Amino acid sequence: MNNPLDQIRARLDATFTPLACLLEDDSAAHAGHAGAASGGGHYRLKLVSAFFEGQNRVTRHRLVYDCLLDMMHKDIHAIAIVALAPSEVRQ
Repeated sequence: MNNPLDQIRARLDATFTPLACLLEDDSAAHAGHAGAASGGGHYRLKLVSAFFEGQNRVTRHRLVYDCLLDMMHKDIHAIAIVALAPSEVRQ
C-alpha cells in the first residue's frame, strides 16, 4: 500500500470508523508550489464520524493530524479538513 491516498484512508478508517470519508488529491492544483517540491501531496478531506461528537473543531483537526502525524511533511504537505459528527450532517 504505497499510494498515500490508500494509506490515509486506511488510517482514518482504523482510527475513526467513519460513516463517510471523502478524500481528494488536490496536488495537481499546487504544482510548482514550494511545498510540492518536497513530494508531499495536497489533500481535501471530509470525514463524518461519531468520534467527533461533542468535540470542537480544533480538537477534531488535532485528532486527524495526530492520526496522520508520521505522514505529515513527507507524504502530506497540506490537508484541508472538514470533520463532522453524524448529528451535524442530519441537521
